Amino acid sequence: MVSIAAEYALRAVVLLSREPGRPWTTQRVAEATGVPASYLSKVLQALVRAEIIQSVRGMYGGYKVSVSVTELTALDIINAVDPIRRFRCCPLGLSEHGVRLCPLHRRVDEAIALTEKAFAETTVGELLAEPGDSSECRFPAAAGRSRPAGERGGLPVPGTRPPASQTRSGRKSRRL
Repeated sequence: MVSIAAEYALRAVVLLSREPGRPWTTQRVAEATGVPASYLSKVLQALVRAEIIQSVRGMYGGYKVSVSVTELTALDIINAVDPIRRFRCCPLGLSEHGVRLCPLHRRVDEAIALTEKAFAETTVGELLAEPGDSSECRFPAAAGRSRPAGERGGLPVPGTRPPASQTRSGRKSRRL
């Protein structure tokens, strides 16, 4: 439903919103969120263009939130980076469907609409205020807590194997 770029943008904005007046460098945001710095810089630039965050120049510069977190929604962030795509016509391009969706694609679009609505009704301020055990979430990285080998931010790192405890049988997986 939500692209990796949008997920990274959400992580970055939530992190920056915890200390709204403090600029964070791309490298610090990358380390705290488990996002590759080179990819994150592109995501941050899209957020700057959307005026969700601002770039601060200078020795103590970086990025900081430029809007009120009580009004900034998850959908605003997602739309700034990679908007959720709705079905407006048959995704298969079938001429007999025209602009009307078949029952399957209409239901899929309705599910997408519900997801979009949920993101539109969720502010960053609500996410920050919501109580919960953040030790279960690997974002931002808990101080002094290491991640399992082959993981970054709770997501598998491409080109690495999961630990044996994460394979279906509990045994180390073999590549064919």
